[in-house]
Amino acid sequence: MQAFNRLTVLTVAIALSLASGAAYAQKGKSKACRGLPSHAALLAALDAAVATEGSGLNHEMWATIVNRDGKVCAVAFSGDDRGSQWPGSRAISAQKANTANAFSLDGLSLSTANLYSAVSPGGSLYGLQHSNPVDTAVAYGGNGHAGGNANKYGQPNDPLVGNFVGGVNVFGGGLGLYNGSIIGGLGVSGDTSCADHMIAWRTRDNLGLDNLSGVNGVANPPTHPDNIIYDITSQAGQQEGVSAGGFGHPTCLNTGDETLLPPVQ
Repeated sequence: MQAFNRLTVLTVAIALSLASGAAYAQKGKSKACRGLPSHAALLAALDAAVATEGSGLNHEMWATIVNRDGKVCAVAFSGDDRGSQWPGSRAISAQKANTANAFSLDGLSLSTANLYSAVSPGGSLYGLQHSNPVDTAVAYGGNGHAGGNANKYGQPNDPLVGNFVGGVNVFGGGLGLYNGSIIGGLGVSGDTSCADHMIAWRTRDNLGLDNLSGVNGVANPPTHPDNIIYDITSQAGQQEGVSAGGFGHPTCLNTGDETLLPPVQ
């Protein structure tokens, strides 16, 4: 009986310790992501954006939010299940969120679409796309343990949440999140890169985190400072052409009208 009691006490102590550790970890995640949307809020905003935007291929989408330090706070997908979208777009959405946050400031917002030409050979930021590589162990397993967690992808307990995935992505779909100052980044992926930008823009608008009043951007109009720019013109001998302003993005299949996107706050 004494041995049984000791075992019982030890078991209870371990359980309480684990519960306390889990509660502490969750508290840490909540504190790190304070002021940023929950999984439910991101999902609702993404669903509404996908339903509104008609450009591109009309695919379902992945979306990720990171805080100002680059820690993932929420991951969500539209559609019936995690196979309704391109599986590879989950990690890409996290890359885009990380990129938009990492290379935007309180006074200057750069969308991932703005970086396309700048990182091309001869561009002012050539080579940027090779910095800050994705941590694949975090992307696919969480906490350094790869595999075994795919059923959690896109859920509140997605393995990405609470971790730093890194990554740099330089086509449309990533935007800084602003409530007057930058507080993180949003990444959306799953369609053409142009449609990704449009849906990300609408998702940010739905979340109310597009308060960019006074924030500059390479797109120039104060109503759309970090909008995608289509100023790439063809040049003999060059397949992609040259961006007139150095921050342009190519058009895509069924490109939407970026000027019709809602203005920032």
